[in-house]
Amino acid sequence: MSAIVDPAFKAIPKGCTAFLVWRIENMQVVPVPRSQYGNFYDGDSYIVYAASEYGRPCGVDTKSTEVRGSSIEIHIHFWLGNETSTDEAGVAAFKTVELDDYLGGNPIQHREAQGTESARFKGYFKNGFTVLKGGAASGFNHVTDQFEPRLFHVKGRRCPTITQQPAIKWEYLNSGDVFILDTKEVVFIWIGKTANKMEKLQASKVASKLRDEHGASSIVFVDEGQEQNLPACEKRIFNSFLKLNERTIKSADEAGEDEVVEEVIRGSLTLYHCTDDDGTYKVTELKSGPLQQSDLNSDDSFIIDNGAAGSWVWIGRRASPKERVEAVRNAHGFITKKGYPPTTPITRVIDGGEPTEFKMLFTSWKERNQTVGLGKQNSSSRIAVTVHTKLDAATLHETPKLAAKSQLVDDGTGERTVWRVNQFELEEVPEKEHGIFFSGDSYVILYSYSSGGTDKYIIYYWLGKHSPSDEQGTAALKAVEKDDELGGAPVQVRVVQGKEPAHFLAMFKGRMLIFNGGHASAFEGEEAKSSSIPDTFLLHVRGNANHNTRATQVDLRAASLNSNDVFVLKGAKTCFVWCGKGATGDEREMAKQIAEVASHGDYALVYEGQEKADFWEEIGGKEDYANDIQLTEASDELPARLFQLSNASGTFKAEEIVNFEQSDLVEEDVMLLDTREALYLWLGKDSRQDERKMAVETAIEYLRTDPTNRDQDTPILQIKQGYEPPTFTGFFGVWDTSLWNNNKSFEEVRREMEDQNPVLQIDVSSAGGNQSFNDFPKYSLEVLRNIDPSKLPDDVDVLHKELHLSKEDFSKHFRMEYGQFSELPAWKQNNLKKEVGIF
Repeated sequence: MSAIVDPAFKAIPKGCTAFLVWRIENMQVVPVPRSQYGNFYDGDSYIVYAASEYGRPCGVDTKSTEVRGSSIEIHIHFWLGNETSTDEAGVAAFKTVELDDYLGGNPIQHREAQGTESARFKGYFKNGFTVLKGGAASGFNHVTDQFEPRLFHVKGRRCPTITQQPAIKWEYLNSGDVFILDTKEVVFIWIGKTANKMEKLQASKVASKLRDEHGASSIVFVDEGQEQNLPACEKRIFNSFLKLNERTIKSADEAGEDEVVEEVIRGSLTLYHCTDDDGTYKVTELKSGPLQQSDLNSDDSFIIDNGAAGSWVWIGRRASPKERVEAVRNAHGFITKKGYPPTTPITRVIDGGEPTEFKMLFTSWKERNQTVGLGKQNSSSRIAVTVHTKLDAATLHETPKLAAKSQLVDDGTGERTVWRVNQFELEEVPEKEHGIFFSGDSYVILYSYSSGGTDKYIIYYWLGKHSPSDEQGTAALKAVEKDDELGGAPVQVRVVQGKEPAHFLAMFKGRMLIFNGGHASAFEGEEAKSSSIPDTFLLHVRGNANHNTRATQVDLRAASLNSNDVFVLKGAKTCFVWCGKGATGDEREMAKQIAEVASHGDYALVYEGQEKADFWEEIGGKEDYANDIQLTEASDELPARLFQLSNASGTFKAEEIVNFEQSDLVEEDVMLLDTREALYLWLGKDSRQDERKMAVETAIEYLRTDPTNRDQDTPILQIKQGYEPPTFTGFFGVWDTSLWNNNKSFEEVRREMEDQNPVLQIDVSSAGGNQSFNDFPKYSLEVLRNIDPSKLPDDVDVLHKELHLSKEDFSKHFRMEYGQFSELPAWKQNNLKKEVGIF
C-alpha cells in the first residue's frame, strides 16, 4: 500500500466489509455522518467506498465485519453533482486514484454523474437516495434553524430518486411522477395521474421523515386535478406556494422514462491486446465473439469492446506502467472513433479483482487463490475458521479500534432483562426464554455491564418483521421510558429483525431463535394464535459464531432445505440437526446449540444424503430443495444475476439488480434470474399484461444477444409470484413466504397516514410567509357564528373563522390585535373563540 494517503482514508477497516462516504469540502476529504448516507448535494462531489464479501449485498446498512475464507470485492465511486465546481470534481477524481493506490490498485473504479448513476450505485440505497440543492462551496450548513420550504421530485420504478427542485413552481411538476411540497406546517404529497406505486410509497416514507424532522402538523395527499377540492385550510396553504390559477402540468411523456436502463441488444465482443513488450506500445485486435478467461494474460493489459454497452479495461498484475495508462486512454478513444454515445461507460478492473459484471462476459470463469484489495481468498472458501479473541468489556473499551471492528462492547455476558410488548404494555420474559423471539411481536431489552468500575447500559428495542406498527411504537416509547428511569445514561438501539448487530446476537450466545406468530394486538390471520413455541417446526440456522448466529423459522417441509446451510427440525418424536453439504464445521456447531434450546438437549445429527426414513417422515416427506452445485461451490462458479425486464418503450431493455435479495422482486415487474444453467422468468402479480405475454420472447432475445454466445436451448422457466420452486428461492438466501402478504398497498399506507392527521390548528395567516390577516375575505360576526358549515360562504375556513373578521371587529370582540392573539397557545385561542361564539 502507498505510504502517502489522505488521513480520511485511514478509517477504512482492513480485511472487512464496509460502506463509507466522503464529501469534498474546501478541497478536503471529509467523512459524511452515517445518518446522512443517501443524501447528496448537487453542488458537491463525493467518494463512495463499498467493500463486500464476493457475491453479497452492500449498501448503507453494511456493517464492518471481518471476512475470512473468501475474497473482498471493492468498488470506489466518485459522484459529481450537476452544480459541483470543476475544482471539487477534480479533487474527487484525484483522491479516488489516491485511494485506489492505497488499496493496492485492486478496486473497481466508477465515475457517477447526477441523474445517470449506475445500477450498482443505486443498489446501495435500497430505499432510494435524495439529491438536495446546495453544497459546501455555497456555504450550506446541514444544521440550520432557518427553515426553507422545498419542492422534491420523486422518480423511479425500483429505487426512486428524490431530487430537490430549484424552486417551488408548477413548471417542475408532471403527470408521471410524485412531488413533495415541504412547508413548515404541512407536508403535501402531490401525485401525478400516471405515477407508479413505488414512487407513491417512497414519497410517503420521505414525507413522514420530513414531518418528523421539523414537527409538521400533517401530511396531505393531493391527487392531480383534485387541488380545488382540498379542505379550505389546506387549500389556502397549498395555494400560497403553488397558485392554483397558474396551474400548468407537463405530461408524463415530457417527464421521461422512470429508469434509464441498459439496452440488452449489443454488439459482439471484441478483445484488444495492449502491450509494449518489443519496446513499442501497440494495440492489436485479438478476436471477436465468445471470450475465454485464458485469452487474458497477466503480463499485459486488454480492452474488451462491447459496443454502446460499454468497454472494459483489464489491467494485468504484471502490466507495465505504460500499458496500464495507455489502455484506459485507448478505451476512451474508441468512443469517438467508433461513434458510440458520449455516455458509454468505461470501467477499469484489475487482474484478480474483477466484478461479476466483467466475469459474465466470459463463457466460464475460475477463481484464483490470491489477495484482492484488503482481503485474501482461501483455497477452500467454504471452510471458515472461527478465531476466539478476548472480547470482555475492559479489553474493548481500552481498545476502541477493536470494539469498532467487532461492533461489540463486551462479550455479551452482562445482565439483561427482556420484555415483550403485549396489549401495549411490557411483560417480562422469563430468563429461560431469553433469546426466543416471535416475528409478530416487539421487544425491549435492557443490557447492563461494568467497565472501569462504571455501570453502563444499552436499551435495545427489537421489532419483528410482522409486528404491527402500534406495537413497534409502543416498544420505542417504552425504551424511552426505561432510558428516563436510568437518568438518560443508556444507549438506545433500534433493531429490526434480520438486521441484528453483533452485540445483540452475542447477548444470547448464538442461541437466538425467531418463531412465526406473536401476541399481535393488531395481528390477523393464521399465525395470530401462535404466541408460544410450536410443537413442531423447522429452523434455518445462519452463522458460525456467538456474535453472528440466528435461527429463523421457515415452512416445515423439505423444500425449505438448502445445501449451503444447517437446519434444526423439531418433529413430533425426534429433533434433528440437518447439515447441508456446503455447511462448515463452525456452522454445524452453532446449529447444535440451537437444537439444545429447541429440544432441551436431545437431538440427532443428520448429514445431507444420509437421511433415514424417520427424518423424511418428520419433515413431511421428500421434496426437491435448493441443492444446485452453484450454491455449494460458489467459489468456482459465476453467481446468478437478476434483471428487471421491460418492453414498455418498444425496445427490449433490462436493468440489472446488483447484490439482489428477495425484496428486489417487485410485484409490478417481470424479472429474469439467470443461473447460467437456466433462465427463470418471475412474473409479479401486478406486472403489465403485455410484458407477461412477451416474457418468453424476451428471454429468448436475452439469450440471443448475450455476448458470450449462450446455448439457445438453455431452459426457460416461467414462475408466478407466490409459486416459486426451491430451485429458484435457493438463490435468495432465507426466503420469506409471507413477504408480499404483509406488504401494505399504497392505498392502505395513505389511509393510515391520513387517519393520523390531526385537525389542522395552525396559524394559516403565516403559512408560506406571503399572506397576512388582511388577505382573507371578511364577514360579519353574525355570519361567522352560523354553526352549519353548509350555510357559511364557500371561502370561509371553518377551523379559523377569526381570520374572516375585519380588523375592527376582531379588536372589538377579542379585545386585542390579531398579532397578539396569534402568539397565544392553541388552548387559549380556542377558549377565546368559544367566548366569541365562533369555535
